[in-house]
Amino acid sequence: MDRDFLIDLFADFGPVTSRRMFSGYGISADGINFALALRAGLYFRADEQTIPDFEAEGSTPFQYQTRAKTVTVNSYWQLPARLFDDSEELAAWARAALAAAQRAALRKRPKARRAAKAKVSRKAGKPAAKRKATGTRKARRK
Repeated sequence: MDRDFLIDLFADFGPVTSRRMFSGYGISADGINFALALRAGLYFRADEQTIPDFEAEGSTPFQYQTRAKTVTVNSYWQLPARLFDDSEELAAWARAALAAAQRAALRKRPKARRAAKAKVSRKAGKPAAKRKATGTRKARRK
């Protein structure tokens, strides 16, 4: 799949950005990646809300082979082939994939905040004697 084909494919969905990725393209809208166009096909972002739709169509999750094993990526599922001929329904699936990607982004954010808070709390929790003994960064560099 080339970029022009992808832009035409998503015409009913709206403007998308494609970026070279792996053996194909990552497709995003509003700065959020929601699809992968790879040699093996077109994969849309999925989650617990949208996976049943893919399963009902007989789709499978994205898989790739390493030297040791086959890795399954359950967050991206292959777009049913029939949707390549129905741009309106493809746009509906693309909107669902974008929503799944947005939900995933929201779930990731709090973890980063908690980790940053824990780091600050640990620094503040050091006993005064230890803080004084370690000194400042400038003092340690000398």
